[in-house]
Amino acid sequence: MSASPDSTHTALFGEESTFSNEAHPGIEPSVSSDASENDIDRCSHLASVFADPPAKAGIVDKFKTAVAWHARRTHDSLHPAKRRKVSSPTCDTCDQALSRPFVCLHCSFAGCWSEAHITNHLKETGHTFCTCTDTKSGSVFCSECEDFVFDDIIDELHLSTVLLVEEQNTKFQVAKRGREPYQPWVPTSDDSTALKYIATVPCQGRRGLLNLGQTCFLNVILQSFIHNPLLRNYFLSDRHNSRLCKHSDCTCCEMDNLFTEIYSPTNTPFGPTSFLATTWKVSAEMSGYAQQDAHEFFITALNQIHGTCRGSTNISCNCIIHQTFAGQFQSDVTCEKCGTVTSTIDPMLDISLELRSKSGEPATDNTLASCLRRYTKPEKLGAREYSCSKCTKASHEAVKRLSIRTLPPVLSFQFKRFEHKTSGKAAPQKIDAPIRIPVSINMAPYTTLAMNMKDGETGYPGPDAMYEYDLFAVINHEGQMDNGHYTNFARFRDEWYRFDDDKVTPSTLSDCLASNAYMCFYVKRHLDYKPYMKPTYLVARENDIVREQAMEREKEAARMKEVDDALMAMVGGD
Repeated sequence: MSASPDSTHTALFGEESTFSNEAHPGIEPSVSSDASENDIDRCSHLASVFADPPAKAGIVDKFKTAVAWHARRTHDSLHPAKRRKVSSPTCDTCDQALSRPFVCLHCSFAGCWSEAHITNHLKETGHTFCTCTDTKSGSVFCSECEDFVFDDIIDELHLSTVLLVEEQNTKFQVAKRGREPYQPWVPTSDDSTALKYIATVPCQGRRGLLNLGQTCFLNVILQSFIHNPLLRNYFLSDRHNSRLCKHSDCTCCEMDNLFTEIYSPTNTPFGPTSFLATTWKVSAEMSGYAQQDAHEFFITALNQIHGTCRGSTNISCNCIIHQTFAGQFQSDVTCEKCGTVTSTIDPMLDISLELRSKSGEPATDNTLASCLRRYTKPEKLGAREYSCSKCTKASHEAVKRLSIRTLPPVLSFQFKRFEHKTSGKAAPQKIDAPIRIPVSINMAPYTTLAMNMKDGETGYPGPDAMYEYDLFAVINHEGQMDNGHYTNFARFRDEWYRFDDDKVTPSTLSDCLASNAYMCFYVKRHLDYKPYMKPTYLVARENDIVREQAMEREKEAARMKEVDDALMAMVGGD
């Protein structure tokens, strides 16, 4: 017997089928319906529906409900202990269980695609749109166009709805409170007034860098900074203004000038001479025209930016470098005699991975995942390498395991391709073993939370989006150590480009993934947010201003008192 539309609707969406967006101010699309009406690629039938506010509200509400249902169901499937007893939806025509439910956006009908029951329903009822709830893009099928259609408003609705569900299902491990909801930027009246009179500058954001004499190592790292979305947003939002900075030899000022040049109307190659000169002044090991290691310059540049950035501190630093790259390692050493676990937490800015196995031989199948598995694999410590605090003796073995305690917003990986022999006078060698890197990676298996899961437990805390990272830049090294050359690939929006000093050429994702990577950079798909707190340096500055104003008032009061006393003395003398 076929299930009724109402019963399928309950199985698909639960008893509460409406999806509230009051808790998430960013759930509504910021793009108005009028803004896209002239887009020739937009479905005209969807545009006509969005032009009618009541019809648009009905379609939008049903779409968000369907997307939210699938997002919650995906989360529950990853956490069996929390799974709710919800029956699988079935086709309202053939009563077949639906692994990919298609839902009509005009009524409560759900049907299968394989037997064309959902499309038959649209034709018979005159309804126009349906959506597949398990799609990652939130695509909508239009019966008039007889094809799937894509729309900016639908895409933004899908993203914001999934994000809201993920926030609702994410709890902090200690405080058990919810994740901070994403707040879209809404310009104030002052912002709107300022933006009204600002001219838009045409720029590409893709510009080659001149080689100033074996400075390809510098160029590829600067390109990775330019295409890093967090660094880009920080410096383009004028968070560090080189004209107002009082530091000398300031690397943050050089970064500000670099982004100003890259995002200017000029498209000719740019020579980072000032950046190179500042690096030479503050870092003796990087000075000179000798070929340098790109990874060493990367670490040097991070330290220099950190040291000249506002908000830089030695403890709980909130500078842009630590906000972008900083994470934490956790090292657990387990005594095999008494079972005592000693944990040590260390900071991290990047992860250096071996291309050789524990035996010292090159690994036969090198992938980023296999390198990470070797990195986090338990390692036996010798009898004299560890002293247990409980046993107080170092006469037995222990097991050490490294894991990632805190994941940063941007992950930087370096593959150890250059090795120096510890004995003899042999020249350093390069490991040319190929390495396969993915376009996206889930870092959950390498976290401390995953390592500490008990046998039988499945899934990870929170949604997958907490651990998903997308590739945005790759650095390659060609040749040997003493006569090699650095190039890089980088993603600009959804397009890939190859940078070879001053030469910028369009490329493809497949070419990037097929290259022999030396370093690669991934950005977190969905960032985590903290409640807004005014930076300490701003609070200190405001307090200084208040004190200065109070001192000025006291000085003015003292001056006026002197004037009054002088007048009184003159009157008394008369």
